[in-house]
Amino acid sequence: MSSPDRYHRQQLLPDLGPAAQQRLAAASALLVGCGALGTVIAESLTRAGVGRLVVVDRDLVELTNLQRQVLFDENDVRAATPKAIAAQRRLGQINSGVTIDAHVADFNPTNAERLAAGCDVIVDGTDNFETRYLLNDVAVKRGTPYVYGGAVGTQGMMMVILPAPFPSPCKGEGEGEGLNVLARHDTPQHSPSPRPSPSREREYEPGPCLRCVFDSPPPAGSAETCDTAGVLGPAVGIVANLQATETLKLLTGNADRVNRRLVTIDPWRNTLRQLDISNAYQPGACPCCGGRRFDYLDGDRASRTFTLCGRNAVQVAAPANGANGGDVVDLAPIAARLTSHGNVTHNDYLLRAELTERDTKYQLTLFPDGRAIVHGTDDATTAKAIYTRYVGL
Repeated sequence: MSSPDRYHRQQLLPDLGPAAQQRLAAASALLVGCGALGTVIAESLTRAGVGRLVVVDRDLVELTNLQRQVLFDENDVRAATPKAIAAQRRLGQINSGVTIDAHVADFNPTNAERLAAGCDVIVDGTDNFETRYLLNDVAVKRGTPYVYGGAVGTQGMMMVILPAPFPSPCKGEGEGEGLNVLARHDTPQHSPSPRPSPSREREYEPGPCLRCVFDSPPPAGSAETCDTAGVLGPAVGIVANLQATETLKLLTGNADRVNRRLVTIDPWRNTLRQLDISNAYQPGACPCCGGRRFDYLDGDRASRTFTLCGRNAVQVAAPANGANGGDVVDLAPIAARLTSHGNVTHNDYLLRAELTERDTKYQLTLFPDGRAIVHGTDDATTAKAIYTRYVGL
C-alpha cells in the first residue's frame, strides 16, 4: 500500500523532505540480530521507509522474548518461529513497500561479507561481543558505517563507527560499497558501485572503530548478561531508537548530523553521558582500521560455540567441513534417524528433537545451515558432544 501521505509527517521535518525520503527508499541496511534491540530498530526503519532491510538472526522466538522484543507474539512462541521469519511477516504487514530480506542464519566469518554486500549501513542488534567485533571488521574492510549498540540490566550504550574508505584495484564482493565512499580522505577514490549512494551530497570525517575504543572484548565471564543482570525493556527501546535515528541520518544524506560521541544511558538511575572518543582515532595504532588486520573476519578468533543469554542453551556452529558456506542440510533424513531417541518435529526452518542422556533432558534444535542450539546446558563441551553424537555433520 503506497500513498504520498504515508511519510507526510516525517517529510515535514527540515532535514527529511522528499529528496531525503527518496534517498532512504534507495538505501539498504543490514541488521544483525533481531531480538530486543533489533526488533525496535527493524520496526523504526520499516515505518520510516528504508528501501531494503536485510535481517539476520540465528534464534527462535521464546516466551521470555515477549517482555521486550516488540515484533513477536504468543503465536510465534507456540510455533517456535525463527525470529527473522516472524519479523519479516510482521514488518511486511507494517509496510509492504519495504523489501525485507530475512536470513535464519548465524552471522559468522563464512557469510559476513556476502550478507553485507550492497548494504549502505550495518546496524547492531546482537547480544555478544564476538559478533560485534566481526561486524566492526566487516564495516572497516568495506568502508561501511556501523551503528553499534548494547543493553543489559537498566543500562545501554550506543556509538556510530564511520570507517575510512579503503580503495582497492579489485573491489571483489562489493568492497567499498558503503556510504563513506564519500568520506574525506587523502587516498584517491575509485568508483565503487554503479548505484549512487543515498548520501551522495554529504561527506564526513572518518572516526574511531570499535577496536580503537575497546581494543578487545572483555574476558569471558567478566561482563554482565541478561541471564545474570536481567534487562529493562524500556532501556533497550531507548538504545534501539537512538541507533535507528543515527541510521536514518546516514541513509537520508544527513551524515553531518551523526552523533560522534559514545552515549551511555541508564534511565532507571536517571543518568545520561556522552563521551568524546575522537582522540581514540589513531589509525596507525589500531590493528583493524590502521593495520587492516581483520582477526574476527578472517576466523582467527571465531568460536564454534556461544552460550545464549538467559536460555540455559548453547549454540554450536557446523564444523568447517560441514554445512558452512551456504550448503543446506536435508533435515528429513536426520529427523527419521533421531525418532528412535525421542520426540522429533521438523519443518522448512528447523528440526527439533527431545533427547535424554543420563537422566538429563536436552532439546536439540538443528537448522538447515548445520548450526544447532542445545537446550538444557550452558556447558560448551556438553553441547558439542550432543551435537557430534546426534548430528555428526
